[in-house]
Amino acid sequence: MISIASIVEGDGEVSALPILLRRLASEWRPGVAVNPLQPIRVRRDRFLNRDDEFRRQLLLAAAKSGDDGWILIVLDADDDCPADLGQEIYRRAQQHIAHRQLSVVLANREFEAWFIAASQSLHGVRGFTLPHGEVIHAETPRDAKGWMRDRMRNGTYREILDQPAFTARIDLQQAFDNSRSFRKLCAEWERYVSQRA
Repeated sequence: MISIASIVEGDGEVSALPILLRRLASEWRPGVAVNPLQPIRVRRDRFLNRDDEFRRQLLLAAAKSGDDGWILIVLDADDDCPADLGQEIYRRAQQHIAHRQLSVVLANREFEAWFIAASQSLHGVRGFTLPHGEVIHAETPRDAKGWMRDRMRNGTYREILDQPAFTARIDLQQAFDNSRSFRKLCAEWERYVSQRA
């Protein structure tokens, strides 16, 4: 059993990320037993810009995951380059928890970009409608939440309710095929979880 201590920035991700990690285990690697712990929610700017806060949250994640666990940081890239910022966060984190298995994944641009990448599989779910023939570029919209909201029947996207529900329904292969940042998550999963099964 691999304990996964994650650090996220949104209330929706607190519920959604464990669902996604369980799905990766059950659908892609049925022999892998994982224990996604309750994610640690941080304020992105405070976490990244205050060294004391950065260190404190990393040490908390290390304590939660245990010596053999995996620490997974999942943040929105927003306007930053996911690769560059991810490498910087990883380098800084290694200074505090060099002895732990650590991954940093930045959704380009928001967590909801992974829903956009698999949006064909969400048509009809919770009032989401994807217009026929719409060309989708998953990681282009700056406001991925707004992109989702614009396609909801009632014009409302509620992160706390919709994010976990959509995470439970997205086609993982579609997300993989259409999102580079989702492929990064899957690559880190293979590196730290699947190879230890």
